[in-house]
Amino acid sequence: MFAEHFNLASFLAVITLLTLSPGADTLICIRNTLRGGWMDGWLTTLAICSGLFVHATVSALGVAALLAASPAGFQWLQWAGAGYLGWLGWRSVQASFKPYQLGSIDADSQQLRVGRSLREGFLSNVLNPKTMVVYLALLPQFIDPALAWRQSIVLAGIHFVLSVAWLGLIVLLVERARVLMVSQRVRVLIDRLVGGSLIVLAGILI
Repeated sequence: MFAEHFNLASFLAVITLLTLSPGADTLICIRNTLRGGWMDGWLTTLAICSGLFVHATVSALGVAALLAASPAGFQWLQWAGAGYLGWLGWRSVQASFKPYQLGSIDADSQQLRVGRSLREGFLSNVLNPKTMVVYLALLPQFIDPALAWRQSIVLAGIHFVLSVAWLGLIVLLVERARVLMVSQRVRVLIDRLVGGSLIVLAGILI
């Protein structure tokens, strides 16, 4: 049983707002869906959401206290996450300078690289300072320390379902809009906008 002070309604309210707020996960889902279609986007979504269990495990094992006692260690994690987001953003900007053919939407879908989609999604979440803060600082406020492991995994599971539903909807909408994005000018604009946003976000997080 959960402890009496375990407030599921409060957690749902907070985590829903955080899930719906645009961030690195949203940008990477959009970027990868445009790159390789709905399958690329869905694989990225599943990998992103799977990373939540890593954060829950770290929080439950008490690493939060260790990181709090070592600002330098947490700073290194922040820099690693920011650097990875910046690298993904730079790749998107680079892609905008390459020739874009009308038929490349189908070609991208046929050349889907599962490992790349899963790796990018998983690392973007695990190295995301925003998610670290939620699970290392916010999550402990909603659990009983005596039941930290079980409750952390349950809350991560709830967050997983919400995130899959929300990011999956975004993937669906972006996939439907891809037919409107075959224009060279529109595709270049989107690649640079998404890439630039990731780079700016990385700069803010440093």
